[in-house]
Amino acid sequence: MEIAVIGGGLAGVEAAYQIARSGGAAILHEMRPTVTTPAHKSGLLGELVCSNSLKSMDLLNAHGLLKEELRRLDSIIVRTADETSIPGGKALVVDRERFAAKLTEEIENDPGIQVVRGEMTSIPDGVVVIASGPLTSDSLANEIGRLTNAGNLFFYDAISPIVDAQSVDLESAFYASRYSKDETGDYLNCPLTGEEYDRFYDALISAERMELKDFENTSYFEGCLPVEVLAERGKKTLAFGPMKPVGLFDPRDGKRPYAVVQLRKENASGNMLNLVGFQTKMKYPEQERVFRMIPALRNAVFLRHGSIHRNTYVNAPLCLNERLQLKVNERVFLAGQITGVEGYMEATLMGLMAGISAIKAQRGDVFIPPPPSTCAGALIRYLTTENKHFQPMNINFGLFEGYAKKTKEISVERCLQDIEDWKTSIHNKKHLTPHS
Repeated sequence: MEIAVIGGGLAGVEAAYQIARSGGAAILHEMRPTVTTPAHKSGLLGELVCSNSLKSMDLLNAHGLLKEELRRLDSIIVRTADETSIPGGKALVVDRERFAAKLTEEIENDPGIQVVRGEMTSIPDGVVVIASGPLTSDSLANEIGRLTNAGNLFFYDAISPIVDAQSVDLESAFYASRYSKDETGDYLNCPLTGEEYDRFYDALISAERMELKDFENTSYFEGCLPVEVLAERGKKTLAFGPMKPVGLFDPRDGKRPYAVVQLRKENASGNMLNLVGFQTKMKYPEQERVFRMIPALRNAVFLRHGSIHRNTYVNAPLCLNERLQLKVNERVFLAGQITGVEGYMEATLMGLMAGISAIKAQRGDVFIPPPPSTCAGALIRYLTTENKHFQPMNINFGLFEGYAKKTKEISVERCLQDIEDWKTSIHNKKHLTPHS
């Protein structure tokens, strides 16, 4: 009996892969390209619609530890990211087109996975993993809302613009990574003087914005605030946030700029550059007017404008159990950002866990999540612990059981040992076998 997986994003792909890896059969439903979304540009599986950075690779950083945990659990998403990575300092940054193309090819050629294109407007019979992501279609969102009883919650994410690298004025910019003495650097930094910053700030907060209409009264995820919303908190907020010059020195005069805008490669060739931390809901003409006030971007050609899009998630503590099943219908599993995690790798991890949990349920076994000393266990505990003010969450050490800053190294060692022990127990029960 096949397990239906709805959604061909990071979580859905990971869930389908884990089901197939365990010897099961998955039908992966993806509505694109038959039905498009406001943010996606292609029909490729695992398309990244926001940043192409998967964040830190440092094991002493929770995001780096999360990726290492996924590697040890044979995540197809992280493996593909490693294979299609491009320079990004201490972060794992991928060529988004190569990443999605390689992922799509491998999944479509997997004998244990059948990819079906077309929108799912209802939940099929049997075991189902819903990984429809932040851009769940209205019809499916309504169905999920009906099942959960508590209904869906919504907030809205914004994505950053991308500019043509050849249109950047290199005489007004310099390559460097923070705190690095390497003058080549992985980031192209666009400095501003105090006066230039003041003019930019004034233009930013007064720029025309997209009309949000029926979702005007919304909240944003704190880690993905539109830059103009962040700026409203105070004139110096950006200078201490995405435009902070700390650790950067302009090689032309050896001084630290008043503020900088960092540009990061979007692909291996480096002909596309992302404005790091500059997600926005400004109108398109306003984006060009305001961002061209940055000296190095005075002639910038915009390959993609920033935009705002819906993110759909459930009130997990009310809706989910620790096996990632809906409490009101245990044949239905949720995976990815719809569970209430935020971030590419967090969504991937929930896809991996839901895939394993679903195949175990189909076989009449019970999924026991990893301990809360691990990334997976900590996030699942957060999702399923009573919380009257539940909001989506990134991985962070504050979620870990027994964590203390002064013993961070011990927590990291414990996490990796505990995930290895958990993986061994799963293998010993023969629920996962090497996937050929």
